[in-house]
Amino acid sequence: MRRPSLRIQADGVTAMLCWAALAGLGGALVTIAFHAGIHAIQRLFTEQPGLITQVMGSLSWPLRLLVPAVGGLCAGALLVAARRVSRDKHSSYMEAVAIGDGRMSLGQGLLRSLSSLCTVASGGSIGREGAMVHLAALWSSGLGRLLRVDTAHLRLLAACGAAAGVSAAYGAPLAGAVFVGEIILGSMSFQNFGPLLVAAAVSSLVMHLTGHYEPRYPLPDLQAAPVELLLPCLALGVLAGVGAAQFLRCIHGVRTLFDRTGLGLPWRLALGGLLLGALLTQLPDMAGNGNRVVLSLLHDHWAWQTVLLMLLCKVLATALTAGSGAVGGVFTPTLFVGGALGVLFGQVLGDAWPMLAGHGAVFALVGMGAFLAAATSAPFMAILMIFEMTLSYQMVLPLVLACVVAYFVSRGLAQAVMYEVTLHHEDNQALRQRLRQARLDSLLRPAETVVRTTMPVRQAQEMFLDYPVKYLYVVDEGNCWQGVIAQQDLTRMMLGEIDVAAKTCGEVLRLDFVKPLYPDLSLDEAQAQFSAFQGERLPVVSRDRPARLLGVVYKSDLLERYSQLKRAVDSEDAFVLSPRRR
Repeated sequence: MRRPSLRIQADGVTAMLCWAALAGLGGALVTIAFHAGIHAIQRLFTEQPGLITQVMGSLSWPLRLLVPAVGGLCAGALLVAARRVSRDKHSSYMEAVAIGDGRMSLGQGLLRSLSSLCTVASGGSIGREGAMVHLAALWSSGLGRLLRVDTAHLRLLAACGAAAGVSAAYGAPLAGAVFVGEIILGSMSFQNFGPLLVAAAVSSLVMHLTGHYEPRYPLPDLQAAPVELLLPCLALGVLAGVGAAQFLRCIHGVRTLFDRTGLGLPWRLALGGLLLGALLTQLPDMAGNGNRVVLSLLHDHWAWQTVLLMLLCKVLATALTAGSGAVGGVFTPTLFVGGALGVLFGQVLGDAWPMLAGHGAVFALVGMGAFLAAATSAPFMAILMIFEMTLSYQMVLPLVLACVVAYFVSRGLAQAVMYEVTLHHEDNQALRQRLRQARLDSLLRPAETVVRTTMPVRQAQEMFLDYPVKYLYVVDEGNCWQGVIAQQDLTRMMLGEIDVAAKTCGEVLRLDFVKPLYPDLSLDEAQAQFSAFQGERLPVVSRDRPARLLGVVYKSDLLERYSQLKRAVDSEDAFVLSPRRR
């Protein structure tokens, strides 16, 4: 007797996990390459490339003024070239995954990434990580097209690349997977989340093996937050929820001002760079994403006046860079603003209640997480992100409280979101909720093509001549549902020379031809049943025993109501959330 051999079957799941691992490998490598590109550009105007704040601090004030302007001009020219290469409306990786089919233009993606590289290397106050994630997703999208995977797997593979990019850029594999699942895909089902985790883990492993990993904000001596700080952390969450919305609205307002100048994109970015350069002549620490300043806020004591100045100037610097049209993320600058807000909050609290003084690092981290949760509408991701970047389990409880509160405060204000795809997911959820609440009986029409079981078949034949339908509804004398008479059955009987004239409708009815609807069904439940039915209409019966025929519902009416609800959701969003949609 032969013993069965164990074989690993290369099914869809196994293949997807292998592709996700390749996405993770590529995501780490393009992140490393982007870092090298930043240093290469910095060598054009300094002999010692390194942290952008140090580079800017080493330049003379004329160069601090002009370098961001020149970088903005180059970045704008590359963006114009990217638009000429491809006019795909889903130019960002988020749109390609959440709204599109996962396909990303290689030429457009590379030019956009080079544009971001110019902005970041010349001191632009945006996150370099956004371009890294875009490149990682671009690599995975190209890999999927090379492998000729279907649309669903191509979208998931591009999402795996984005998760790998976040993992490599921030050293946070769990947060990277959650970021993509929570924000971009809008789903945390493990069928999607499993490949995201594999890609993020492989990316993190490659960064470790190549020596490019280091904790973003290490705090090995951080003590657990005392119970007395939990209530202040809740208050900080409320403050962050309000402040994050205003931060995003500020960026939107500056973008509107730049649009009104009527300048071409390269000149808008050059103007934004020039205004930023004017700020950098006095405060070179405002260059880049602000990591160096955040580390200093966590480890050193700052006067509250200085912290407030840095916070306001960072908001202005980020608004000038992002508002002028530069390609890049505001994810990391958001952490800067949240950290500065937390430090200010801790200092004010310590002055009012000296017993709560000395916890500046705790409030800084809580402020970062809460501000991020409110701005991205992704509290779970924000909690994991701060935890993984600090490697401090002691921060989990205050982070959970502050991030959740900040999220609900921000959503209650309905002000702004960082990523437009969030609106897409929210619209779909609102539409599904409307469909679940809407009942089928609102679409009910009287049934006209009805015969009784005792009627001769000849009357059914005459009704088929009067109405362009394929079947008639059959009821008994008490209007109770019995079934349908199909036109094809009568035609088959006549061709078979069966004397149907002598039969009654009750003798030729069918019970399995049509599955009736119920009046209390939701519209999405009815739509699912219509999808499995080829006809235009379905009968509606009561749930009594025996069931009574109540009327009929037409597929066209269902689709029209669906469109009405969608338009209602869109109009509500346009009224309540108009600042977000612009």
